[in-house]
Amino acid sequence: MTILAAGDSALVVELEERIDVVVNARAIALADAVQSAALVGVRDVVPTYRTVTVYFDPLRTDYPALVRRIEAELMHPTPASAAPRPVIRIPVCYGGELGPDLPEVAAFASAGEDEVIRLHSSAIYRVFMLGFVAGFAYMGIVDERIAAPRRATPRVRVPIGSVGIAGVQTGIYPAETPGGWQLIGRTPIKPFDPRRAQPFLMRPGDAVQFYAIDRDTLTAMERSAAVGDAS
Repeated sequence: MTILAAGDSALVVELEERIDVVVNARAIALADAVQSAALVGVRDVVPTYRTVTVYFDPLRTDYPALVRRIEAELMHPTPASAAPRPVIRIPVCYGGELGPDLPEVAAFASAGEDEVIRLHSSAIYRVFMLGFVAGFAYMGIVDERIAAPRRATPRVRVPIGSVGIAGVQTGIYPAETPGGWQLIGRTPIKPFDPRRAQPFLMRPGDAVQFYAIDRDTLTAMERSAAVGDAS
């Protein structure tokens, strides 16, 4: 464990440098503990795969006390298991123009497109962190057979709802942005919607599973969502 200053108003706690469920659970537990402590001057606490960044007001925060609190929390063992969270199920229409990179992922896997879909939708993924844009959940761990690397040349625009793979990670684009992930499908579900009581659909530590739907079902779900937005 290393604690590094990030300017005069943030510090970063670095844990083991790997994508690992145990390491990530430790980072999330530390972030929750610091957040719950409600220390004077602490503005925000952000966990990632294996780091925790604490943002604070340097004029109000007792920096040595903050470091001591973090060190004390790291001495506590990570809870073996918190109360299990319900699995969030995400519908995906795979392939075609909605998943233009599905053939490339299938070629990477030396398998058919149906097998890629089966492998992607059969796993239960962990939300390791949120980042990039609001609501983008970095999930893993993708089956190594379909863990295709990012595209050599990113796209300038990736449609909202696109589901992609980048190595051992999978995720959903919550907005139209540039991106270099391998796009294998699209979902009508919004990972981020500021109009919802809870804008973020997923949070670090959540469990997610994808399931396949056809184009007609996707269209019907999109229309239903549009009606709800208009009402």
